[in-house]
Amino acid sequence: MSDPAPHLLIVDDDERIRGLLRKFLARNGFLVSVARDAAHARRVLSGLEFDLIVMDVMMPGEDGVALTRALRETLTTPILLLTARGETEDRISGLEAGADDYLAKPFEPKELLLRINAILRRMPEPEAEGTAPKILTLGPVRYDMERAELTKGGEPVRLTATETQLMRIFSQSLRQPVTRSKLVEDLGRDRGQAQERAIDVQITRLRRKIEADPKQPRYLQTVRGEGYMLAPD
Repeated sequence: MSDPAPHLLIVDDDERIRGLLRKFLARNGFLVSVARDAAHARRVLSGLEFDLIVMDVMMPGEDGVALTRALRETLTTPILLLTARGETEDRISGLEAGADDYLAKPFEPKELLLRINAILRRMPEPEAEGTAPKILTLGPVRYDMERAELTKGGEPVRLTATETQLMRIFSQSLRQPVTRSKLVEDLGRDRGQAQERAIDVQITRLRRKIEADPKQPRYLQTVRGEGYMLAPD
């Protein structure tokens, strides 16, 4: 039996855009649900689980960035934000709030499809039965490389899809610097300074989860002129 189609939630106050995206993504093999605003999205999310959320930033009432920040308190579901072209601060704010990626409007539907597939590929594979765990020790933090799970003091720490992928990349290159351009490439994103800045934002978020003092990182280090490096105990 084939795997079930990924289930997407589209959150946008523009009825025309909701309809167009729903039809386009359904034609490309996805199950698609829609919500017209943040309140509607909360109701839908209370009863269904999704593989990815595509959300507009500019919505009346609670905007996409605020909703992303709130959802990140309980959900690890990947979030792709749709932002107005040129609104760099919206994009950075969205990443800081916990979004996995962003796409500027107007966009080609094919590019949205590529971004969605790239994010879904970054999600960890289910662990094979009988696989011995490989644990990295980062002070009081433990990272299970097989399960892609982070714990602190025995309590689970939620990781976004992008943070999970970053940990996977660093775990494969322990104590070796990884350049920002390589991180951009491995995350399946377009190259450029904007995406490298976005990587810096994601690194800052990840440090908050694994470092005692994120401003003076002990484990996820900056190697001047070379990039970032994970150095466990």
